Amino acid sequence: MEVSITEQVVPLLADRDSVIEGVVDYNGEKVINRSKYGGWKSASFIIGVEIAERFAYYGIACNLITYLTGPLHQSTAVAAENINIWSGFCSMLPLLGAFVADSVLGRFRTILVSSLLYVLGLGLLTLSAILPSLRPPDCETTQESSTPCASPTTLQITFFFSSLYLVAIAQGGHKPCVQAFGADQFDERHPQECKSKSSFFNWWYFGLCGGTAISLLIVTYIQENLSWALGFGIPCISMAIALIVFLLGTKSYRYSYAGNKENPMLRISQVFVASAKNWRANTPSVYCVKEEEESEKTSVRVGAHQFKFLDKALISVPVDGSRSEDQIVCTISQVEETKVVLRLVPIWATCLIYAVVFAQSSTFFTKQGSTMDRSIGPSFQIPAATLQVVISISIVILIPIYDRVFVPIARSLTGKPSGITMLQRIGSGLFLSIISMVLAAIVEKKRLQTALDFGLIDNPKATIPMSVWWLAPQYVFFGLSDVFTMIGLQEFFYDQVPDGLRSVGLSFYLSIFGVGSFLSSFLISIIQKITGGSNQESWFSNNLNRAHLDYFYWLLAGLSGLELAIYIYFSKYYLYKKAASL
Repeated sequence: MEVSITEQVVPLLADRDSVIEGVVDYNGEKVINRSKYGGWKSASFIIGVEIAERFAYYGIACNLITYLTGPLHQSTAVAAENINIWSGFCSMLPLLGAFVADSVLGRFRTILVSSLLYVLGLGLLTLSAILPSLRPPDCETTQESSTPCASPTTLQITFFFSSLYLVAIAQGGHKPCVQAFGADQFDERHPQECKSKSSFFNWWYFGLCGGTAISLLIVTYIQENLSWALGFGIPCISMAIALIVFLLGTKSYRYSYAGNKENPMLRISQVFVASAKNWRANTPSVYCVKEEEESEKTSVRVGAHQFKFLDKALISVPVDGSRSEDQIVCTISQVEETKVVLRLVPIWATCLIYAVVFAQSSTFFTKQGSTMDRSIGPSFQIPAATLQVVISISIVILIPIYDRVFVPIARSLTGKPSGITMLQRIGSGLFLSIISMVLAAIVEKKRLQTALDFGLIDNPKATIPMSVWWLAPQYVFFGLSDVFTMIGLQEFFYDQVPDGLRSVGLSFYLSIFGVGSFLSSFLISIIQKITGGSNQESWFSNNLNRAHLDYFYWLLAGLSGLELAIYIYFSKYYLYKKAASL
């Protein structure tokens, strides 16, 4: 929740006695003692929660394709579709979670309720892997025996996916609130705490990548080599510990409040409703602007000539000349906020194919790796999903290089404080994602050729004599792309949304990947139907040695190139909300 803060300077010596505006303590009283409430002591609890939550989430998500195509006996295409749909919901539900947190429960209660649901969902997933009645019988197909595996029953499918979607609902409330609640522990008006707040975001992202990497290295190995029940149970225990850690800091947290501030989503929706009601009017005839808004020192109106149809929301007298008691009359500030949001839509839309590409790293990339030589030494084999850790490691290594090397060089050339603009950063990542897809297509072509050369085309269970590390470059470029596009999108949607919507800006950014996952599922379904007819092997055949993932990767590379061209066009005409964003 955003808190209005007056323009005043907090004296450096008033560290312990000045009231911290916009926050209260556990008892609902004003916070005076900075050392007792908030700061790093409280933020450390929240960073710990984030590490455990990402550990739990990726303990399920990163190897889900292996579980669906293995113990649940689903085909590769169906499993990929199901994962993309689930991932889509995981990325879209934070929009609802942010709204609930800002309008109903508050961040603390939303995190608490979401954590309880998280533990419940993970517990049910563990139960589905433990009880024989909740999973189909084990099945081993060989080249000699082609007996089909028993399909899971309706009860088994319903129980598993209900548990899985309960996890999606839980993280939908958890994800948009944890980072914001952690930032609430620092006062941005206080010089020292302002620096600490900036440092918090670095450590928060470091914790996110750390939790993900640990999960990819440990949990995936347990799932594939020991037990799926244990592999699901450990994330459940991790999330239960996270809940306990979060509650331990309850009495030390600072809790933000919004007072009587109007809901920003309501303000924007009122503009659309009011302009729709006045759609017959040619131009606004009478403007109603709140007195306090007239005297408010606002920034220069950027792009006032755009989306003029929204100006009809300013009309205070209906077209027929009559007045209505319940008529909605919007302020200039409301209309401008709405225009700012609409300007984001083309950028949002032109990043959707990037999200489709992003979805492949946890689905088809993993299936590719499962057919390749994954041995390290004479007896140890890494799980195929573990290779996803290359993305996290790449990000951890490349972020300091970007910040300490690339930005200063770019700054000296462009004169911009950030080196390059946010849109240039995002576009650079989009280009790198194309390279990743091209590399993926080339490596897949080599994998198929190797299978042909060794006579393994019709032996899908055999290990192809080609090292899984051939996949590393495409993962590295994914990580490099994330440093530019992923972080660039976070910054863009935080900086360019109206101030009152910053608490849900992360949700707007996440919705790109939600819709992208849905698009990926739709694309796979269409291609499966087109290429799998007339008794021929589809691009996504269960026998990957007869599939054509290379064609799919080339298609995504082409779509990404088209997306980049459209993105450049819209970026050229985008009007930043303020000059500081450049």
